[in-house]
Amino acid sequence: MNTLILKLDIAGQPVGWISREEGALLYCRDQVAWEAGEQVVRLHGGESRLTGTRSFLDINTIVATRSHDKGLLSKGDVPCLTNKQLFSRDEYMCMYCGKQYGNSLLTRDHVMPLSRGGLDIWENVVTACRSCNQTKDNALLSEINMKLIAVPYAPNRAEGLILTNRRILADQMAFLKTRVGKGSRLRVAA
Repeated sequence: MNTLILKLDIAGQPVGWISREEGALLYCRDQVAWEAGEQVVRLHGGESRLTGTRSFLDINTIVATRSHDKGLLSKGDVPCLTNKQLFSRDEYMCMYCGKQYGNSLLTRDHVMPLSRGGLDIWENVVTACRSCNQTKDNALLSEINMKLIAVPYAPNRAEGLILTNRRILADQMAFLKTRVGKGSRLRVAA
């Protein structure tokens, strides 16, 4: 399994996901300020000709670095809006009919349609099945008597990191969920 390492800044704020190899470089360059994970990933090196023993390096699954790196996110720490992350935020559920669907049967719906001045931002989009999206078309919800199951919101940095990694370890998930915003549906599932 190709485990990713959760990188934090020195203040404990999530920065992003890094590979095990990038984590090894942080250790070798003495850039790890502290560790927070309960698990370690062991990387194996070469074998000594003299002793026959194999070298290894244990890397914690959550490491804080000595820098105040802002990481991959910007614009107030809101992740980029993609369908993949939107569907994940809404748990692959149509926010109109409440049914869960596979990725290929879902669409991005603009609560306030683009044709009526709505924006393509987290707070104006929800996951919708094709049928509900076609029914709504470019109407306002009040015009066609449709209701939202949940209010759209912009995920924060921690939730964005959860949405981008499908192989999060238990200790990493526990760490990130303590930093998820109050309005997040991920907090409810915690």
